[in-house]
Amino acid sequence: MSIKYLNFLFFYCCTLLISGTLFSQEMEFPEDKVKYTINIVQEECVVTIIADIDIEEGWHINAANLPLESFSIPTDLYLDTSSMFVSEDTIYEPVFEHVYDDIAKEDLYLHEGKITISRKVFVKSEKDFVIKGFFTFQTCDDNHCLPPFDGPFEVNVKGCDVESLNEIRLNSSKANQDKKETILDKIVNREEKADSEIMVEQESSVLEESSNSKDKSNSKSIFLIFIISFLSGFAALITPCVFPMVPMTVSFFTKQSQDKASGVRNAILYGISIIIIYVLLGTIITALFGASFLNSLSTNIYFNLFFFVLLIVFAVSFLGAFDINLPNTWVTKADSASSKGGFLGIFFMAFTLALVSFSCTGPIVGTLLVESATVGGIGPFVGMFGFSLALALPFGLFAAFPGWLNSLPKSGGWLNTVKVFLGFLELALAFKFLSNADLVMQGHFLERELFIAIWIGIFFVLALYLFGFIKLPNDGDIKHLSVSRSLLATTVLIFVMYLIPGLWGAPLKLISGFPPPMSYSESPGGIGIYSNNNQKNNTTENTHSGPQGLPVFHDLEEGLAYAKSVNKPSFLDFTGHACINCRKMEEKVWGEEGVFNILRDSVVIISLYVDDKRPLPDDQHSEEEIAPGKIINVTTIGDKWSAYQAKKYKSLSQPYYRMLDKNGEDLSNGSADYLNHGNRQDFLQWLRTGLEQYKSS
Repeated sequence: MSIKYLNFLFFYCCTLLISGTLFSQEMEFPEDKVKYTINIVQEECVVTIIADIDIEEGWHINAANLPLESFSIPTDLYLDTSSMFVSEDTIYEPVFEHVYDDIAKEDLYLHEGKITISRKVFVKSEKDFVIKGFFTFQTCDDNHCLPPFDGPFEVNVKGCDVESLNEIRLNSSKANQDKKETILDKIVNREEKADSEIMVEQESSVLEESSNSKDKSNSKSIFLIFIISFLSGFAALITPCVFPMVPMTVSFFTKQSQDKASGVRNAILYGISIIIIYVLLGTIITALFGASFLNSLSTNIYFNLFFFVLLIVFAVSFLGAFDINLPNTWVTKADSASSKGGFLGIFFMAFTLALVSFSCTGPIVGTLLVESATVGGIGPFVGMFGFSLALALPFGLFAAFPGWLNSLPKSGGWLNTVKVFLGFLELALAFKFLSNADLVMQGHFLERELFIAIWIGIFFVLALYLFGFIKLPNDGDIKHLSVSRSLLATTVLIFVMYLIPGLWGAPLKLISGFPPPMSYSESPGGIGIYSNNNQKNNTTENTHSGPQGLPVFHDLEEGLAYAKSVNKPSFLDFTGHACINCRKMEEKVWGEEGVFNILRDSVVIISLYVDDKRPLPDDQHSEEEIAPGKIINVTTIGDKWSAYQAKKYKSLSQPYYRMLDKNGEDLSNGSADYLNHGNRQDFLQWLRTGLEQYKSS
């Protein structure tokens, strides 16, 4: 009997066994528990898509309008996007049953029996067309839930006279407002409050909200700088210049001291001296240049170009091309001063360490100062404190517990591997500064595809290095790869594979904010399977392709005039070409379902770039007082919008969003930003509140 026949017989028996097991049980399917039909009712330009649903006794489906914190899958009439119509986001449904599940510890919002849900669509075409979509629901009983069900459907719609569409939409929205409010009130269980009271309360808090938002954003950035600096300190600790000094220095203090207590005290003073030295560096940088100057550097073209070159030099040094050393006379003088007794002698010993190890710590410290400068304020001070704290901790701890020294790994080639790894990271980071300069200049030299290709090349070479295929000048012979090095190399290679689809338009949310935005690309709409099918043809005059392929205005007056002509609220987007949080918001939130639909169909986006360095005509140059005694010289387009934001909204942070009514006045839903609205739920709620206020204005 041939091997081929045996393989066939084995496969046949397994198939019979599996099929017998499956069909010996009664299979349950969602479509057997829920029967539904999709129909429409059309009145001129208004189409109501209706789902008549019949749920089997003992089973239920979830409500359509669930609270934000619910983990249930909502029932939905999802419609494919089309330029032929505009759909409301609201799903209209009957009052649901509210049940608390003791096992899941969750509130459930359910429908049973026969119900009807609907969704309104406003026709924008004079020709007949077809609306395609999915009816989505999940069926559950008291014991378990069946898999979610997506049932495709198509409905035929007649064209209409679109000139009266805006008036029809406004009247239809007002007619359904009471019903919609009843549903939303029951979900969030909020107390009733008069509209006038809400408007007064929100209007009075606008300035306070703007100030608090800026303070929170700064606090978050400072805290992030501290964490990054602290981790960088540990990275510097395991470089060839610093790591061997830990056991040597601690042993020196414990042997030279009369007793253990004095050895511990001296080592702790040594660690404190390290902190003082680096904190003084950060303080001097802040004092010399000032907080506002440092903050403005983040969008300065020459600053970004200078630090691109600086980080390239640091990276090449870490890779082994050369060492960056301070003058020998500095080291000699510091070493001679360390022979003095007391705290002064210990301080100069720490200063000697800082000078000797500069070839390893210098590039890391320089990079930290660059990142701290982009935050401004006390950023450099906090950055140096975090870095030096991590660097100093081991000296104090190992002095207090000298037995731990025996557990330290021996110095060797792995220290140079760490140094090379940091060099590749600095090389990748350098191109972010080059990208910032190119974005601000709008030079289109380093567009998204080229930036991602550079990163792919850098990290692929790093993976080859970690796997041992490449050797650099200071590397020794590698007999075998350690487990940790193999795992790190594999992680880097996986990251490279993750980056590759970004060349064709994949969003790459893990590195959101680092590459240039999709709009700053050779193919803004993506290529192939990553093409943006939602990107509609931009036929509106004076608009540009913005984030997610959305049409945006870059001129305030033109945008306001167009918004008024189409009876839509204006969506002011104060942003920046070099603003990382702006890119995160646009890439992670703007494209989410619901958010994208509103930004595309229901508002007019006006994106104002506060770091646009293109000059204004001479007759538009001016001096604007944005606060008592604070003057901005308006000479560029970015200056114009920065001054406008500061004067009107008392804010200089980006991204910063406002919604305006048909007269260009602020709606009372306040402002939105990345810190407080950097997720789909909060941003979508803010947008919906603004739309409701616009319709009622």
